[in-house]
Amino acid sequence: MSTPGPVLSQGVGYGVVVGVGFFFAFVMVGISYLQNRYTRFSTKTSEEFNTASRSIKPGLIASGIVSAWTWAATLLQSATVAYTYGVAGPFWYAAGATVQILMFSVLACKTKMNAPRVHTFLEIIKVRYGTVAHIIFLFFGLLTNILVGSQLLLGGSAVVTSLTGMNVYAAIFLIPLGVCTYVILGGLRSTFLCDYSHTLILMVIILYFMFHAYATSDLIGSPARMFDLLREAAIKRPVEGNEGGSYMTLKSNLALIFGIIQLCSGSGTVFLDQAYWQRAIASKPQTAVRAYIMGGLAWFAIPFGFSTTLGLAAVALTDNPRFPTYPNVPSSSEISAGLAAAYSAATLLGSSGAVALLIVLFMAVTSCASAELIAVSSLLTFDIYKTYIKPSASPSSLIFVSHVCICIFGITMAVFACIWNAIGIDLGWLFLVMGLLIGGAVFPVAFAITWDKQSTAGAISGALVGLCAGLTAWLITAKTYFGEISIASTGTEYATLAGNLAAIMTGLIVTVVVSLIKPQHFDWEITRSINSAALEDLAVEPKAEPATEVQPRGSEDEKEKYDTAATPPNEPSSGTITPDNEAQIDPDADYSPASLRGAFVLACVSSFVLTFIMDFLIPIPMFLSHYIFSKGFFTAWIIISFMWVFASTAISVILPLFESRSFFMEFYRSVRADMGKKK
Repeated sequence: MSTPGPVLSQGVGYGVVVGVGFFFAFVMVGISYLQNRYTRFSTKTSEEFNTASRSIKPGLIASGIVSAWTWAATLLQSATVAYTYGVAGPFWYAAGATVQILMFSVLACKTKMNAPRVHTFLEIIKVRYGTVAHIIFLFFGLLTNILVGSQLLLGGSAVVTSLTGMNVYAAIFLIPLGVCTYVILGGLRSTFLCDYSHTLILMVIILYFMFHAYATSDLIGSPARMFDLLREAAIKRPVEGNEGGSYMTLKSNLALIFGIIQLCSGSGTVFLDQAYWQRAIASKPQTAVRAYIMGGLAWFAIPFGFSTTLGLAAVALTDNPRFPTYPNVPSSSEISAGLAAAYSAATLLGSSGAVALLIVLFMAVTSCASAELIAVSSLLTFDIYKTYIKPSASPSSLIFVSHVCICIFGITMAVFACIWNAIGIDLGWLFLVMGLLIGGAVFPVAFAITWDKQSTAGAISGALVGLCAGLTAWLITAKTYFGEISIASTGTEYATLAGNLAAIMTGLIVTVVVSLIKPQHFDWEITRSINSAALEDLAVEPKAEPATEVQPRGSEDEKEKYDTAATPPNEPSSGTITPDNEAQIDPDADYSPASLRGAFVLACVSSFVLTFIMDFLIPIPMFLSHYIFSKGFFTAWIIISFMWVFASTAISVILPLFESRSFFMEFYRSVRADMGKKK
């Protein structure tokens, strides 16, 4: 079977990969300059660079969560499971991976209650369990980041190569180049700002695909026409394990298995990824929970809306002469590589669809890569350099090390992506296998901040035994069911399901049993004292310009007295502003456990209720009833996907602007006043 030729030229590929990346780098230069000059947040302080001064509002945190959790796999793999399993694929992809974000709201709240000043989750591990445990969980943390980062580049480069003919290895190394540049220039806050712009573009293009496919396309044009095409496809190519071979049912055995794998794998890639802890650390204490709940609900719409459109369109249009592989159906290797979305986008919209997909994919890859880069730089800086190499490191040296580590990890994840590509491992295989490698450490890490009785032996044994159990179950199942251990057999649903379940459940059982035999009785005041002086950096860190001085709370007269004392004679202050008139963070008021109990209750109730609705109340009755969608029900299903994407847009695009409205007005007045002084 011949592979279809590229829809776009190589020049377009290089233009998007290199040009867009460096465009954001130049944008970050401007944003960093304005931030340093007109706000109290300076990118020259380690606290700001690595934690965004712990001041980000819930709307922007939610937008960052949507962006960081939207991998290349979110778009490509969700379309793959839609093509493979029908409507059950997008639902289980979204429901299986939203749960972890909702559950992480509990950890976010507990972090603010029990370790409010940490830079990384591994600092908690070090203080609670000592050096050996710290090194072991550092291994799991870095393994998670390497798998996620290389997976981003592997999937992204495959589609860039398919659409443009660009050399796959060139794409792998060039994609992180611009990302490294703008992360170095702006730090964590820059990733939030670029996340916002990426999310805006992502939502616009997803809605563009949805409206075209279901409203204006001459090939589909309506949910009713899509229903008819999917019904015809089920007759020609029935889905194994689906009720009646239909693409329009949640009674899909393999989709259910995929959903369980997604639950296990996603737990590891959230709970062990410093990028998500970093967002919890960067958020305001009282709003961290709301941010994660909103972010989880908003993210659900991305794979659900995107793959319900392009994944199902690939099924519906496979027999259309415009389809790239016509008259053949796409091979299993092409689908596993994530090309279902690329084929349907090119069929529906031609070159404009290919360009739109290329841009949205690049946005997804770079926004998530930026989160991974700043996360790994924090781990390497605080958990290796400052912990074991130079404990007395100055803030300026920490910034320098962070910059170097960003470059190192950018190269590292590109190298691993090249290795996967060279040995024949694709996005689908890596996605299914990832959870069994890291799942054993999920509950030990979660208990480190939530359960005071977990012991050092329990944490270490749970992670390591879980890893061994996952690998053993995975390989034995592959050998038993398929008679060999190969890339093909180890990448099947049953083998990876066994490995994922064994890893995460063994880790849970072992850590609980060992800890109950000899519990620790940990005092949370110890973790609350971690980096107790860190928040003072904002006040004591020397600034490069008078414009970055922090104004205190109080009356205008008090501010004038402060300005008079802080500004040298004959050197006017330049209208520095503080977002929403906030000054230094008050740790006693904002971080006290008593003030966060309400947020903790909200996190527990909402996360468990929403998880029950998404993963049990909706899908299980439809699975057990063997229901096949009618045309009316399918139309309602599509309308719900549109409504959810619009709600997601409101949360991740409109809400951050609304929350910052007063800051923008004050910022405008400050810049205008400063410009007036220069005339």
